Amino acid sequence: MKEQPAQLRWERRTQVPLFVCAVAFAVAYAVPIIAPDADPVVQEACLLVEWLVWGAFALDYLVRLGLSADRRRFVRTHWLDLGAVLLPMIQPLRLLRLVATLLLVGRRARMAPQIKLTTYVTGAVVGLLMFGSLAVLSVERGAPGGNIRNLGDAVWWSFTTMTTVGYGDHAPTTGLGRMIAVGLMLSGIALLGVVTANIAAWFIARFERDDREERLQTAAIEALTDEVRALRAEVARLSGNAPSALPAPPTVPGPAAASSPRS
Repeated sequence: MKEQPAQLRWERRTQVPLFVCAVAFAVAYAVPIIAPDADPVVQEACLLVEWLVWGAFALDYLVRLGLSADRRRFVRTHWLDLGAVLLPMIQPLRLLRLVATLLLVGRRARMAPQIKLTTYVTGAVVGLLMFGSLAVLSVERGAPGGNIRNLGDAVWWSFTTMTTVGYGDHAPTTGLGRMIAVGLMLSGIALLGVVTANIAAWFIARFERDDREERLQTAAIEALTDEVRALRAEVARLSGNAPSALPAPPTVPGPAAASSPRS
């Protein structure tokens, strides 16, 4: 059995731990926004968890870089991962840390062979909806003249924004909130295109499978028809070559006829 490369073995072994880290990051990011009056110790703990999770994904990138056979090619093909690792270090804003961690989680999830496209898209939609709602709520809740004041308004706004409906009943008023809106709009259009393409590909595959089965059935029926036609021809040939009447069996003289005297 061929041994797998060290980088691939590392990626498979760290799938579950990194998924747990992503869940921990989601909880740590959500708690201070949903409960802004929480104890300062809780908020500090959440902040620490956020940085630790980002550090775990950054360490994962460095380890994969070290295990890669061609490091230059790895950097070229994983430039988005590198940008996500460096982004929070340039300006330690909470929103940048959120964007960087989401990018790292998304890039890492796409490497998992057991994750299908439907599962990935569903997770991406739910994740963007949740984090977009939390991000816009943290920015707009205290803004003067803002109308996104609670989690319900934020979720409704994120949903209408991602689906490109945009009723306009809720809208961000700050510059950072509008940047979040632009990101959700672009992400919603991209995910909608992926979903549409996935559904179209499913229908095409289904039609091709049905057409293949129909062709196989037609070929089987044609083969059976040829066999029946050949069998009928053989039966007709045998019937034409058969004699019209069978010869009478020879008469065997009985014992009485054999013993009678001649006249």
